[in-house]
Amino acid sequence: MAVQEEVKPERAPEAEGEPSSPDEARALSGEPTALEGLAGGTPDDDGHDVAPVGASSPSQLGTRRFVYAGYFAAAIAIAFLASKIIDFGWLKAQAYKPAIGEPSDEIVMPVSALIGGGAALYYWTHTRARELADEVATEMSKVTWPTRTEVTNGTFVVIVTTVISTVFFALMDKFWGFVTNLVYGGS
Repeated sequence: MAVQEEVKPERAPEAEGEPSSPDEARALSGEPTALEGLAGGTPDDDGHDVAPVGASSPSQLGTRRFVYAGYFAAAIAIAFLASKIIDFGWLKAQAYKPAIGEPSDEIVMPVSALIGGGAALYYWTHTRARELADEVATEMSKVTWPTRTEVTNGTFVVIVTTVISTVFFALMDKFWGFVTNLVYGGS
């Protein structure tokens, strides 16, 4: 059985001098850097902390947490719809056979929860659906969202434009109503 040797990164000839920072020196020697010590991750190109593989802290999950939230929300929505469909079916069955009785929440809710959880699990195990959800979350993270000031200014412009348009069309309606009454001699 072959033993793997620890490979240390080779330094470029022009970088033979001292490391430029203590973190760089620690990284070259294999010791954890300051950022690695705090969160268990390593900094990326932008200096943001990147979680190690298998980390589960919400702040370190990145866009993956939105995928988890989406699957959870979908499971709840499917369970809600399933409960309504089961209730409807039960009531229809009761109308056909009264001995069945009223829908029982003790039965409907667990069955609905199993259907919702099963649907979410089914789509989670199919990698194509999960990859699509990951891609959507990644693309949504690239969106530049407007600031509070931009939203406030945009809302103000929409409200003012709506009020001006409403007044303009109300005046035009009154004017053309007046002209129509003059032409046709209305009351």
